[in-house]
Amino acid sequence: MAIDTTPTATPATPATPATPATATATPATPTTVPDPQPTSSASAASRLSTRDKLVLFVLCAAQFMVALDFSVLNVALPELGTDLGMSRSALQWAVTAFALPSGGFLLLFGRVGDLFGRRRLFLAGLALFGAASLLATLAWDPASFLAGRVLQGLGAAAIVPTGMSLLTTTFPEGPARDRALGISGTLLSLGFTVGMVAGGVLTDALGWRSTMALLTVFALIVLPLAPGLLPESRTPHRPRLDVPGAVTVTTGLLSLIYALSTAADHGFGRADVIAALLAGLALLAAFAVVESRSAAPLVSLPMLRRRTVAFGNLGGLVTFSMMSTVVFVLTLYLQETLRLSAFETGLVFGVQGVLSVVAGSYAAKVIGRFGARRTLAGSLAGQGALIAALLGLGTGSWSVWLATAAVALASMFHLGAIVSYGLTVTSGVPDEEQGLATGLVTSTQQVGITVGIPLLGVLATTSDDLLAGVHTVLALDALIVLAAALLVGLGLRTGRGARP
Repeated sequence: MAIDTTPTATPATPATPATPATATATPATPTTVPDPQPTSSASAASRLSTRDKLVLFVLCAAQFMVALDFSVLNVALPELGTDLGMSRSALQWAVTAFALPSGGFLLLFGRVGDLFGRRRLFLAGLALFGAASLLATLAWDPASFLAGRVLQGLGAAAIVPTGMSLLTTTFPEGPARDRALGISGTLLSLGFTVGMVAGGVLTDALGWRSTMALLTVFALIVLPLAPGLLPESRTPHRPRLDVPGAVTVTTGLLSLIYALSTAADHGFGRADVIAALLAGLALLAAFAVVESRSAAPLVSLPMLRRRTVAFGNLGGLVTFSMMSTVVFVLTLYLQETLRLSAFETGLVFGVQGVLSVVAGSYAAKVIGRFGARRTLAGSLAGQGALIAALLGLGTGSWSVWLATAAVALASMFHLGAIVSYGLTVTSGVPDEEQGLATGLVTSTQQVGITVGIPLLGVLATTSDDLLAGVHTVLALDALIVLAAALLVGLGLRTGRGARP
């Protein structure tokens, strides 16, 4: 079954009662959240045509490029600071200048894509990201570099939700979408890992500017292919944009991300961190009030009351925030306790990337066999158990092998959680609300990557005994993931999948 994504089309109605959207058509009756069941035609349905593969390549390459940007610059920061004359305290802005707009504008741009065309906004985001990467590559002073990073973040905020919406509206719910999201999730996880390895190699060989040049090359490859392959997709009607909701949620997220990003380096005691944190929470509370009274809300509160949306995003928030924290503290541990070089540390995480690819190739089959709900809860449980295994780390050389094996296997479960939470949140959502649903998915992703390190990582960076601090972080990390696995499993067991 193909979903028509032309501007004037009426969203397609699923033809079989086995799909989640149809199986939960009665809004008032609590039902078990339906999981996809394998059918005799599932294998044929999951096969992609040549054009489908090209569309998937364009969308996944763009997502990979954004994921790469999150980590490729980290190893290059000391050299960048020396070259551009940026102090150590100012270097945090190389990361924060990208994180602020990329996380703060996701919901807004997801809704704008729904209303005015996802393909149009996706292409604009690609063009902006490529131009901004070129500006950052050629930067002549801190101001020009940070301007490039801000524009990169805005481009990413347009690419991520519209790219995910184009994927979910192009590939029909079922085996084809499962496979497409499996590949997308694999490349998302792989992009972050490849960035860590590639950043060290490129910086040593060609200097820090080569990390930004790599992103420019990616944009130049993807942008010419996209217009001829991607279909336009938008809602069949155009309600007016919820401006008060857009202002409150965007400024609220900007304040919250600034507070958490700054706290990661300077702690929560600074006046600007406390003020930004309180302002962010107040603005998000105001956003909830605005949305409850808006005739055309930016975020549908009934959608947030879906258990699939609420518990699916909880699982996504936990898997992203806790895994990014593990990567952060293990990087410190491997370099400062075991005295590995940056390149050797990158190789440890390179194994993680290889197993992520393996996991991605099987994710759709696992979800088809056990269902998205069970896969999400089970993946979180596996990730938590393997993080707990890292509590055995010590000062001996054998700890390198334990760290490599445990984090690589944990990443396989992490990838299963990424794919299954995206499917859980977007299953049964009509085409006209896919931008909103995927905006929530990608906002969860960005916020998760941002909050984990300042909330838990600071326990390692401020500890007098780094190894003891790492153990504390890992213990809390494992407990949070295992608790989330239990909550997601129970919460989705009696969830309502019905359309509000």
